[in-house]
Amino acid sequence: EVQLVESGGGLVQPGGSLRLSCAASGFNFSNSVMSWVRQAPGKGTEWVSSIYNYISNSYYSDSVKGRFTISTDNAKNTLYLQMNSLKSEDTAVYYCAKGARNEYDYWGQGTQVTVSS
Repeated sequence: EVQLVESGGGLVQPGGSLRLSCAASGFNFSNSVMSWVRQAPGKGTEWVSSIYNYISNSYYSDSVKGRFTISTDNAKNTLYLQMNSLKSEDTAVYYCAKGARNEYDYWGQGTQVTVSS
C-alpha cells in the first residue's frame, strides 16, 4: 500500500523558512518521480516542484524558483521541500504526490503552511 505522510508545516513570518518532509512507503521510492503541489484558500491546486529521483533532475514553478529546493533522502524514503524567503502568497496546504507534474497517482494528506506577520 502506497503511503505519503507530510510534516513540517506551520506558521512563519514573511521572509522566513520552513522545511517540509514527506515520508513515503509502499513503492520503489528511489526509482520514482515525486512532486509537491499546493492549494491556497479558495483556489485550485498549483504544481510547485518535481524531482526525477532516479536521475536527480528537479523542476520548479516560476513562482518558487530560486526560493524553494526539492530533494530526497533515499535511505529514509523521504522527500523534502526547503522553502526560503517565504511570502504571504505561499500560504497554502502543501501536498506531496507520487508522479510527475499533472500525472499524480497518489497524494498525501497535506500540511498547512501559513505565512503571516
